[in-house]
Amino acid sequence: MQNLELQQVGWRLGPDEPPAVEVFNTAGRSKVIFLCDHGSNAIPRALNGLGLEEHLQYRHIAWDRGTLQLTRHLAARFDAAMVKCGYSRLVIDPNRRPGHPQSIPEVSDGFEIPGNRKLTGAEIRYRMNAFFKPYHRAIDKRIRHMRERRLIPAIVSIHSFTPALRCNTPRPWQVGVLWNRDPRMAVPLIDRLEQFPGVCVGDNQPYHFNSPEGYTLPLHAEGQGYPHVLIEIRKDLINTSEGVHHWAGVLIEALEGIISDRKLYRVEHYKNE
Repeated sequence: MQNLELQQVGWRLGPDEPPAVEVFNTAGRSKVIFLCDHGSNAIPRALNGLGLEEHLQYRHIAWDRGTLQLTRHLAARFDAAMVKCGYSRLVIDPNRRPGHPQSIPEVSDGFEIPGNRKLTGAEIRYRMNAFFKPYHRAIDKRIRHMRERRLIPAIVSIHSFTPALRCNTPRPWQVGVLWNRDPRMAVPLIDRLEQFPGVCVGDNQPYHFNSPEGYTLPLHAEGQGYPHVLIEIRKDLINTSEGVHHWAGVLIEALEGIISDRKLYRVEHYKNE
């Protein structure tokens, strides 16, 4: 099937291009797994930048700039494994369910994506098999390795958001903590972050965890009863190495007591109130 799809789409990744997924610190001793869905703006060479001008490939539509570096700081500090998707969300978004309009967007934040228009079924399946599925298999593998050792993982996903909406409505939060039913990580994290002077924390802001948009954490964590949280940092705060270092320090201090709590690591399913 893969060979047939390859013949139908007529391209594959070159040997010098990034892998579809990367896993860091596989020998980490922590029971936390850090995820970075949108840390890369790479586009396969054969797709010719999806027809976008180069500067658009560096905008937020293509990636969450700074989140890869931030997530690596956190994984290193907590001696935890980290899974990173290797390609831009414009190729295929790992945090959108297959078939979602923004899974392979034809328009993103008002910008047309020419290379995503009028795709054949074979092209969509090829992107699924080449990029989307390997990322989620890698997450499943990290979780499975822990469960084989009778360990319960906690899963932390790092994202970023724009300082304002397209209508120029400002977003006042520096950091957002997204969660749905499971409060084990999110509620104490919000409390701890609010203790930092001048930090405005969004409780399910600027997005709500329980939206039809998200896919990764509902699939791998919430549905399995594992403790989890999604952290959003405003992107202008982590677009420099200094900003990344600062927010890594903030999150490390805020997460430390939560991650070290042995009572966190249990399977628990929370029902809607």
